[in-house]
Amino acid sequence: VQLVESGGGSVQAGESLRLSCAASGNIFGINDMAWYRQAPEKQRELVAGITNGGSTNYADSVKGRFTISRDNAKNTVSLQMDSLKPEDTAVYYCNARVLVKRPWYFADVWGQGTQVTVSS
Repeated sequence: VQLVESGGGSVQAGESLRLSCAASGNIFGINDMAWYRQAPEKQRELVAGITNGGSTNYADSVKGRFTISRDNAKNTVSLQMDSLKPEDTAVYYCNARVLVKRPWYFADVWGQGTQVTVSS
């Protein structure tokens, strides 16, 4: 099972980016999906999460600016980032709790990360 992210890049403050993440492999289902980020010399932090039922939660720092969504049929999760700020600069990671089939087990899977750079 793997997660592949896309959509990172460099933008000016106030602009938007959309990150996407696709899961593939021997997947029966996916529970929670989330986006984390890690800035230089800082710990990885949760940005936004979404359950398989569509309930969402956000870090206070991104509420009102970022929107997480998912497509259960395609095993994808996206993060729409608007009104970006320089402090949003970080490597963004996709995360998913995946039910793998045959053998059956839950796996906590991470993407490789995608860089987002916001300049003032």
